[in-house]
Amino acid sequence: MRQSTIPSLLLLIFSLLTLLNTAIADTSTALLAMEDPQNPLVRISTSQGEIYLELFPAEAPGNVDNFLALAEGEKEFTNPDTGALIQARYYNGMRFHRVVPGFIIQAGSPAYNPLGLQVNLLDDEINADALGLDQISVLNPDGSFADVLNIESKLDFHEEILTPLYSQRNITDVETALSSQHQVFEALQGLSVKSVYENQGYRYDDSLQSRPIERGTVALANSGPDSNGPEFFISLTAAEWLSGKYTVIGRVVEGQEVMDSIGNTAIDPDQFSRLSTLIYSVRKAN
Repeated sequence: MRQSTIPSLLLLIFSLLTLLNTAIADTSTALLAMEDPQNPLVRISTSQGEIYLELFPAEAPGNVDNFLALAEGEKEFTNPDTGALIQARYYNGMRFHRVVPGFIIQAGSPAYNPLGLQVNLLDDEINADALGLDQISVLNPDGSFADVLNIESKLDFHEEILTPLYSQRNITDVETALSSQHQVFEALQGLSVKSVYENQGYRYDDSLQSRPIERGTVALANSGPDSNGPEFFISLTAAEWLSGKYTVIGRVVEGQEVMDSIGNTAIDPDQFSRLSTLIYSVRKAN
């Protein structure tokens, strides 16, 4: 009996060492893939595997600090049931509640926090000039809209460009709009993409260095200008039409296959699904 137990114990020890070595190897390769080893490296442990993120504190200092503090349990929250102050690792036990295959995977919304924790919102940290948005004209020479604006219909044009432009020029009624058509058209011809976004309420910081949203980019979801909280998304593709409207906090440096696996199954945020990927923990790895 004793002899048969020893091989079993050895097998268990060997298995644990193998798992440990795998984790170490993943962290090691993630560190090697970083642009700057001094940047924070974050490990997202999920039910489908691990994703490693390199964060960019020099590019979005306030929002990166907030993300890390939430992940590490350094923030105080008000218990929604008792009113008492509590500390908790915000992302533990959450899910990727929104998945659009070929586009994004998204997690971290307070609406889906298992403890009902609410988080304060922060300002955007984006430099539109670094993204070249000040150099892109709204109208192409052929009269079409710049691709980066992703204008697909008259409704998009009205909501994204015309209404903010009218508001900026204090045009509040149909009569004034009709009498100002020529001036509005001239304004459109001189508009840059940066100006369009500024008309929508976005404000930019020229002291920062921003990067476009590409495959593997980690950015904060929002509901408009200066509404950054804990909710983040990972882009599964280059999405230039998002650049300038979402604060980038990092990029995936290891675990792209896990990112893609999560992104293979569409998840509707308005309908709970057992197919959604569970987040075990989000923690600093260096």
